[in-house]
Parts: sequence; structure tokens; C-alpha cells
Amino acid sequence: MNYKNFKSVEKCVFGNGSFNQLREIIDAKKQSADDYFVFVVDDVFENKAFAQRIPVLEDQDKLIWVNVDKEPTTEQVDALTAKIHGFGKLPAGLIGIGGGSTMDIVKAVSMLLTNPGPATQYQGLNLIKNRGIYKVGVPTLAGTGAEVSMTAVLTGPVKKLGIKCDYTIFDQIILDPEVVADAPIDQRFYTGMDSYIHCVESLTGTKNNAFSTAFGEKALTLCQEVFLREDISRLEADEKLMIASYMGGLSLTYSEVGACHALSYGLSFVFGYRHGIANCIAFDVLDEVYGDYVNEFRQMLALHKVTLPKNLAATWTEEEISKMADVAIALEHMWIHAYGPDWRNVLTKEKIMNWYRMM
Repeated sequence: MNYKNFKSVEKCVFGNGSFNQLREIIDAKKQSADDYFVFVVDDVFENKAFAQRIPVLEDQDKLIWVNVDKEPTTEQVDALTAKIHGFGKLPAGLIGIGGGSTMDIVKAVSMLLTNPGPATQYQGLNLIKNRGIYKVGVPTLAGTGAEVSMTAVLTGPVKKLGIKCDYTIFDQIILDPEVVADAPIDQRFYTGMDSYIHCVESLTGTKNNAFSTAFGEKALTLCQEVFLREDISRLEADEKLMIASYMGGLSLTYSEVGACHALSYGLSFVFGYRHGIANCIAFDVLDEVYGDYVNEFRQMLALHKVTLPKNLAATWTEEEISKMADVAIALEHMWIHAYGPDWRNVLTKEKIMNWYRMM
């Protein structure tokens, strides 16, 4: 048996106000006077007060606003890579500031700057040959686990699949609960549920083990405290959720995601649903797979007064449902985790289509 030999984030700083250490951290990586950094920032912060806190040096560093209203694409990553190549000398590093989509974009661009060709040719496991450039992740939403994951998930022309290898991991992350404080309630909930669902899938699948359980159980407990306790303060909740995201991501690294993520990939690929809400839509129809966890999820929805979209399938064609099922069923590693190596004996495309019809 081959055991996973995975790489973790090399450095991590956690705590309220730790974002203020960013300049100090990246300046230590400079090797010459003309070294510069590229800040890749979610454009939701453009013209907001938080933008003034980003430690960009005039006439030296570059600031690029990225739009992540939709899931990140291979085309978007290729365009950003080309733009940075246009600056001439490669930057000393990339700094990603935003949610999971921004994190994945930065991880992917770091790889593409040192590996030739389009992003599509690297969607898969261990296809990257050269180490990427130094990269720092500053998540402004908590839940995706992208800050610690070795996967940069991208939607391409024919599939949604991650670039995944040891080089994809961030060199440095800054986990500052203060920077997630202004996230809208629905967005915060859907992103937080990504962490909750990560833990459920990790813990209930066939690839679970003592390592993934240790991180998954604690992360699940933190999610339950955040989304089921009525007396928890926002600051305490954000601290716990940020650590749940981190630990949930580590749980997945030695385990795997399952049925919910497979279905959500289909939703995102065909209809462009953002990952967090796509997970929630899918999880809500998976009672037979995740049982009491789905009921608990519905309690969280009610407590936080989040209304999940319903009756979506009423407007979908059978062709669209079939296409989503094709995307989902192709994610064999997720189904193996959910059902075991003989998953094809218990799961059919028609069953997957029926789940979509329930949405």
C-alpha cells in the first residue's frame, strides 16, 4: 500500500490583527532592490476601507483586482499569468487576498508562471514539473480550506478539476479573524458550510483514518459551535471558523471529499453556482448518504435564517441534468471515498440524475 506523503503549509500566523505583519513577512523574502510582489485581491474590496490596509509599495509592487463572482476558470488563470509575465522580471512572490476562489487563482498562477502552456494541461494530479514562485494566502472568508489545500480548483472548457501537487501549497498563510468580520451573512454561512461538509465527507468515507479523524472531528465540533450556538459572539465564531477551515482542509488532505462535492461540481460546471452554495444545494438532498448530518445542516439553516434555493430542477432540461451527472460521475476518487472501490455496483448515472431532480 502507498501512503500519502503530503506537504503542509510551511509557515502560518494566526490571530486578530496578524494581517498587519504581512509587509514584514514578505520583505524578508526580498533578494534585491528591484524585487517586487504582486497582490492579487478580490475586487469586492476595491474602493473599500480594507483596501487602504493592503501594504503595496508605490512604483514597485503591483496590485491586481480579480473578479470572482463566478468560479475561477483556466482562461482567467491563463490571462492573469500572461499579464504578470508582461511585467518583465518574475515577481518575488504572489499575495492572494480574498476567499477560496482567490486562493485557488493565486496557487494556480504561481504554478503557471514557471511551467509553460495553458492551465488546462495541468488539471489533474502531479502534472506540474517545476516549482512555482513564492506565494502567501490571506483568506478573507473562512471555510473553504483553500488556504491549506494542495488543490487549486479550476473550471475549464470540458471539466472542473483541480491542479494538484506538492508545489500548489502556499508557502505562508495569514489567518486573521478580523478580516472576515464584514462578510455578508449568507456568504459567510455558505462558505462555513463548505468546512462543515468537508468534515462530514471526510469522516464518513472509506478513506478515513486516525489522522483525518483527529482533524475532522475537531473541525466538525468547531463548526457546530459556530452554527448551532445562539450565544456565541461574532468574533469568537470567526476565530473558531477560521481554525475549522484550516483543520477541515488538513482532514481532507489525508482523506477525501465525497458525494456532495461530486454533485456540486456538476452544478458549478453547468450552471455556474459558486462552490459554497452548490455544496449546500447538493447536501440538502443527500439524506440517504449523510443521514443525521443533513438534518443538523437544516437546523443551521433555520437558526441563521438562510433560505436555500428550492425547486431548481423545475427549470432544468433532462439534457442539462444528464450533463451534470456526467461531470459528477467522472470524479471517481470522490465516489470511491463515498462508497468504496466497488462504487459502480451501487451507484448509477440514473441515481445521480435523480439527486439532481430533487434539487
